[in-house]
Parts: sequence; C-alpha cells; structure tokens
Amino acid sequence: MSRRPRRSHNGGPPLDDYDGLPRSKGDAYAFLAWRAAHARAWKAPRHAVMLMRLERAERLGLTYEEYTLEILGRGGHLGEDDAARFAEIRRARRRKRISHFE
Repeated sequence: MSRRPRRSHNGGPPLDDYDGLPRSKGDAYAFLAWRAAHARAWKAPRHAVMLMRLERAERLGLTYEEYTLEILGRGGHLGEDDAARFAEIRRARRRKRISHFE
C-alpha cells in the first residue's frame, strides 16, 4: 500500500534530482527573474509612446524592433549623432537577410 502524502504536499514528483532549466544553468529563480524582466521590457507601451518610437525609428532608418532594442540596451533614446550605430545596425540586418537566403 502506498504512503499518503502529507497534508501540504501537492502530490508532484520529488525535486531532489532536479537539474533546473537549461537557460538558467539550473537556477530556477534566475530563469523566473529573466522571464519576468523580459515580459516587463517587451510589454506594449502606451499608444502615443509606440507612435513616437515608430516615427523616430523610421526617421533613423531602423525598424521599430531595432529601435526598441537599442533603447532597452542603452537605457536611453538614440539621437541623430549616433549615425555610426545606425549604420552598424543596418549592416547587421543586411548580413542577416543575405545569410537567410543562402
């Protein structure tokens, strides 16, 4: 006859041999924190903010996603004086598109 689990037990498998999630190298908390931060970063902004980012991205020759990634990466908006960075992003986009067709 099998033992009944304790009252507070959820009936799941034992976690003694749990290796964790591959992305967080075994640390479940790191994975959950990463997932929450990712969701917060890509949460849809207000409509006015989205339109402003789209207008700036088009003016700079970037896509909305590329512009948003730059904002998230540097913690601030891009300006006209960041022309070298824009060129680098466009080159990377071109390389990605070319390698996609090969």
